[in-house]
Amino acid sequence: MPVREEDYRRLKEDLLQMAGLVQTAIRESVRSLFERDSAAAKAVIEGDGRINAYDVKIDEECTELIALRQPMGRDLRFITTGMKIATDLERIADNAVNIAERALELNEEPALKPYVDIPRMGEISGEMVKDAIDAFINGDTELAIRVVKKDDEIDDLNEAVLLDLTFIMTQDPATVSRAMKVSYISKYLERIGDHATNIAEMVVYMVKGRIIRHMHPEDLRDLDKQV
Repeated sequence: MPVREEDYRRLKEDLLQMAGLVQTAIRESVRSLFERDSAAAKAVIEGDGRINAYDVKIDEECTELIALRQPMGRDLRFITTGMKIATDLERIADNAVNIAERALELNEEPALKPYVDIPRMGEISGEMVKDAIDAFINGDTELAIRVVKKDDEIDDLNEAVLLDLTFIMTQDPATVSRAMKVSYISKYLERIGDHATNIAEMVVYMVKGRIIRHMHPEDLRDLDKQV
């Protein structure tokens, strides 16, 4: 029995709902840091259960579709990609929780410095998640590849943050504990970008059956014209 349009619609809707919660978690966890809003950080931590519930629901839906519909080809790639995307979204949410936990700790101490690159990393990573999910919903490989390329921005910002923090720690050893917590937050955001990239790479495979994971940046330059 083929996969019905209703099955596609239900899975897409659940992934969109889950992704919306994840995007909010990213935005609010970062905001809780630079606005020193501990209530927002606690809300992110408490809301993680809803995201976990979607992860379980989507996994069960996809497993049932595989068992009942016995999909092949494009249908099978769509369902298995949906399962993997839910896993990446759940891990992104875990990183948002980690950010919120570090924000709670930092909000109890004097501010280390004005945050500039961290909010920008949060903005870019949230955009990457949104675009990766949109690419999945619409089967848009060009958008997916743009997400993959944008990961370099997150990596560059993470490196800049770590260099800045290293300088601060060498100038004042009393800042080491706070600087390390900020470095963890930067790393969590870098990981969020990696997970969004994973989703985008899976979209290209789902639509075109082409694996682009580990491709050199030079090879990605004109890939959107090839796929």
